[in-house]
Amino acid sequence: MPESRRTPSRAPRPGGRPGRGRSGSTGRGSTRSSLTDTSGTGSLPAVPVGRRRPRVTGRAAVLLLVLSLLTISYASSMRAYLDQRSHIDDLKGQIALRQARIDDLEREKRRWDDPAFVRQQARDLNYVMPGETAYVVLDEDGKPLDSEAKLSDPAEAARKAPTAWWSTAWKSVELAGNPPKPGDKPQPADKIDETP
Repeated sequence: MPESRRTPSRAPRPGGRPGRGRSGSTGRGSTRSSLTDTSGTGSLPAVPVGRRRPRVTGRAAVLLLVLSLLTISYASSMRAYLDQRSHIDDLKGQIALRQARIDDLEREKRRWDDPAFVRQQARDLNYVMPGETAYVVLDEDGKPLDSEAKLSDPAEAARKAPTAWWSTAWKSVELAGNPPKPGDKPQPADKIDETP
């Protein structure tokens, strides 16, 4: 008959509780403990209760210090990374704007290669082709009208009689020869009327 294997007993946990819900102190891979009762009474020796382990050990403090240093170094590195990313995004935006401007200028350059466009630009500057006659429409002040300006109604122009320049000049000469009398000018007030 095969020999049955016995598993050695497990030492009781601190506080007197057995491990994994088993009653007794048997467990796999553990050795017989010296804390077991040899007198046969079934009680374990008393463990002093007043002495407790400190909550923060030296190892935990060192670990906490190392973790805080790592956090600070990673935070500064992350801030530098985010600043660089925002700077790169700004530069990419500037590159896109300048590329769009370059595309516009190249398109404008290709337009200037077209003779019809050059002719139109010359006409906008009031140039004419050889053999053509240019006419400039002037307004009533003698300034050239814009190409988008509208002329007034011809009936209004017929109603208002134009005055010649020499008539205005002659009125000035008459005024210089016959100055107005001093009594024609209004006299300044000596007293201010304060009646309401």
